[in-house]
Formats: sequence, structure tokens, C-alpha cells
Amino acid sequence: MGSPAPRRPLALAWFILICSSFWAANGMHGRVPVAAAEEGESRRMRLHTDGSRGDAHAWPGYLYTRAVGRCTPQFWSSGAEPWPNIAPQEAAVWKVFGSRSVERYGPRLTLLEATMRTDDIGGSPFVKLVKQGSAALLNAYTRRGFPFDSWEVKALLLEALVFEEAAAVQAERFELANQSCV
Repeated sequence: MGSPAPRRPLALAWFILICSSFWAANGMHGRVPVAAAEEGESRRMRLHTDGSRGDAHAWPGYLYTRAVGRCTPQFWSSGAEPWPNIAPQEAAVWKVFGSRSVERYGPRLTLLEATMRTDDIGGSPFVKLVKQGSAALLNAYTRRGFPFDSWEVKALLLEALVFEEAAAVQAERFELANQSCV
């Protein structure tokens, strides 16, 4: 009868192969291919149908999620970091930004609900404004070096409530500030 000893090195080799494949596959997500990096090509970022960002020719078989940087509305709605006491999650948007915002957002919309909204892509610019503005306000309170002060975020949001074009432009400014925040 054959002994199981010769099988052990083979089993160990398979185990190492499977583990290294798993670790390599987990490390591939988000990396620039070596050829593209050497040629100096920049990765083109595209917005996918689910709102996530990724390369047009990304690694196949990976699921993408929405961007959750440290300053995005998705980050603040995830509960990964405590909210500042001056702007609690359950605070009404109109109480934080002023009574002029009641006309647009109603009396019951909270800051947490504003950051959790998903109807901002392709929807009303006012929806995107309140979502990005709420995140910008939280960042102004908690992040050193954020380009806007808290009073400035409030004033700019209220000024942008007048026209759709103004709301769209200001929402983009807030979004850029939120995404570039560290």
C-alpha cells in the first residue's frame, strides 16, 4: 500500500497556489496595468450605471461600488465616522441651512437623509446640491484645510437655491471639494 506522505507536498503546493492566486486577485482591483503605467497613459475614469467609477477596461469579474472617500456623502451616510455635535444626523436641513431651504426640501428632510439620497444622478440639480452641500458642511466642521468654511457652505447653498443653473454649478463645486478632500 502506498503511503500518504507523497501527497502532502502536492497538497501543500496546491494550497500555496490557491492562496497566492486569491491574494493576487484581491490586490488587482484598482491597479494600473504595468504597460499603461510605463507608457504614461492615464486611466480614463468612466461613470458606470450604478454610479461607481472605474477604468473602461477594468479587471473583469469585479463588482464596483460607489466611491466612498473620506469626505463624500456616501462616507458620511455610512456611519464610519461620528458626526460633529454641531450638525447631528437627525437635524433638519432647514434648521441647519436656514428657513429658505424649507421651500425646496420641506421641513422633514434630515442631514442623514440628504447624504443618503440616490436620486441625484440625472435628477434635479437641487437634489445634488443638498446632498453635496450637506457633506461639504460636515467636512467644513471636521476636516482641516477643507476649502470652504461652514458659514460659507451655508451661504453658498442658500444662494444657489434661486435657479437650477446656479444649483448645478454650486453642487459641482461642492462635489469637487468633497472628492479632493483628504
